[in-house]
Amino acid sequence: MTEFRVGVDIGGTFTDIVFLGADGRIHTKKVPSSVDDYARAIIAGIDEVFAETGLVADDVREIRHGTTVASNAILEHSGARTGLITSEGFRDILEIRTLRMPRLYDLTWEKPPPLVERYLRVVVDERVSTRGEVQKALDAADAERAVDKLLAEDVEAISVCLINSFANPVHELMIKDIVKARAPDLPLCISFEVLPEIREYERTSTTVINTYVMPIVARYLSSLRRDLDAAGVRAQLLLMQSNGGLTTAETATRLPMHIIESGPAGGVVGAQAFANRIGLNNIITFDMGGTTAKASLIENGQVTRSIEYSVGGGIMMGSRLLTGAGYLLKVPAIDLAEVGAGGGSIVWIDSGGSMQIGPRSAGADPGPLCYDQGGTEPTVTDATLILGYINPTYLVGGALGLNAERARSVFEEVIAKPLGLTLEHAAYGAVQIAASNMMRAIRAVSTERGRDPREHALFAFGGNGPVFAATMAQALLMKRVVVPPSPGLFSSFGLLYADVEHHYSRTFRRLLRQVDLKELNAIWDAMVAEATEQLAAEGFTGSRARVHRAANMHYQGQTFELTIGVPDGALDAAAIAPMEEAFGQEHERTYGHRAGPDEPLELVNIQVVAQGIVEGERVPERIAAIGGGEALPSRRAYFGPDIGWLETPVVRRADLATARKGPCIVEEYDATCVVPPQATAVLDEYGNIVIDFD
Repeated sequence: MTEFRVGVDIGGTFTDIVFLGADGRIHTKKVPSSVDDYARAIIAGIDEVFAETGLVADDVREIRHGTTVASNAILEHSGARTGLITSEGFRDILEIRTLRMPRLYDLTWEKPPPLVERYLRVVVDERVSTRGEVQKALDAADAERAVDKLLAEDVEAISVCLINSFANPVHELMIKDIVKARAPDLPLCISFEVLPEIREYERTSTTVINTYVMPIVARYLSSLRRDLDAAGVRAQLLLMQSNGGLTTAETATRLPMHIIESGPAGGVVGAQAFANRIGLNNIITFDMGGTTAKASLIENGQVTRSIEYSVGGGIMMGSRLLTGAGYLLKVPAIDLAEVGAGGGSIVWIDSGGSMQIGPRSAGADPGPLCYDQGGTEPTVTDATLILGYINPTYLVGGALGLNAERARSVFEEVIAKPLGLTLEHAAYGAVQIAASNMMRAIRAVSTERGRDPREHALFAFGGNGPVFAATMAQALLMKRVVVPPSPGLFSSFGLLYADVEHHYSRTFRRLLRQVDLKELNAIWDAMVAEATEQLAAEGFTGSRARVHRAANMHYQGQTFELTIGVPDGALDAAAIAPMEEAFGQEHERTYGHRAGPDEPLELVNIQVVAQGIVEGERVPERIAAIGGGEALPSRRAYFGPDIGWLETPVVRRADLATARKGPCIVEEYDATCVVPPQATAVLDEYGNIVIDFD
């Protein structure tokens, strides 16, 4: 009997489900996301796969899930009614923030409202120094007063974040004991257990976010587990984290801050695995769905991670200076640049008479005009339909019928006529503007960070990514595009390649050349022991448990840190020079320069990453080919005013076993890939479409 692993990813428009067997068989399903109850769409999609394939619940070995539940709770301000206990003088830190502005010279910009209202923020009179010395002890009566005040306000959760508690948590632990005595079932987070790092705003924001979404995530995961059990699917449930690793449902319930951006991470992890398999060390991932497009850099076979990111900040571009728009999370996450351009993005004309794309989206309900579900505004998907890129009759294998005539009629009336353009010129303009917006995300992870996109391949997936990828690569002078199997469900597919990971971090601020190596090694050893114990509790021991160390450092006086890897084993004086050189090289790659050898380096945080390696092969060496069968009819497609309309062959992925010159359109169940003129497409031995340009 073949066992199947299942990847499930919830998007703004569709919920994507992938069944992958140990023998390489693959079954896929796209169902509309059920926004009122995300679990319902998951169960419905799994049941449909069972009905279509004859598989049963016992055939499922493991379910891996990327979810937007936590991020949606933040964006919609629907999290728990949270109270915050902090040190005197720090009551308003959530509003003061870091004084950074996401848009320079924009006097109309307003900070998002804090997740904890001011009357639910209370202070206690205490002080701990940066070295952990108690300068003013916390009075038990003062702590009890603060707790009782929040309980009287009927808070649903409590956060505790005291000044310098990363160095000595004695006062936070006192408050924790008081809360547990008075309200033992109330969700509670203390910053020392969430993020024992320096920087008060970052630590407070992260702790509050973790507390704010904890009850929401706990209810969702409990409901999903209950529904899966009711359907007879008792396989283990693992959650994708923002950092690209998996975690158990139990850990995600306790530390939901790690799954805030779990959705986009799966595709990047899958792209890394596929690229390494075909010998591409340097790629830029491009994931375009219904509401957003995202890009990330994979360099030397490794994903790039940021040490913090913002939730709800709108476009997440690459500048390290224009920050502060959303709610800050100081946790490692796959480094992504995101723009509000997807298939459902609204095409509109601004007051100056210029065409604009997004960031508003038609989403899953009502969707684009052509879905004929009540949408009234033209979208990018309607433009690609008008140009002949996508099937004018249906999508997702016929499950979604399209009304092409309505898309043409409304697009002409709302966009083309007001601009004085023909219908195809207006639609082509919309596609070009959308592509230009999305190229900003690619530049954000490449040129803005000192990397040349021409030295990378573009790895495209998402329901709309393969439609735009070749055009964008040509504009960026990139030489190759790779489109993996099941590109429209690839974020779900990528979940199946991830390992279980736990990230630990602790502030240890010292000048590197003056560090007490005995003290440093002792703290690192304790963190490694904690990580190893956590893996063992989850069944990962011996060769299946791997622990890596890293360090956040900067030149003395700098604000931002860069992360470098640190070799295993005890550090001695001889290890300092290689660490300095590794930092200098990373600084030069990132910022274009490095300081001289006499510039002092400061160690800020020490980190441990624990990986649990799944037993046996996570995925088969090759994926069974999908497609073939009877020939598909060609259709006219528009490739710009210089080329015009061309009768374009429509083929299946399997038909590219022999190289084919463009133009052609590769039509699949979950996505469409457009191969323009002056390009050649061929299927490699692993089932990827590889597009090279003349």
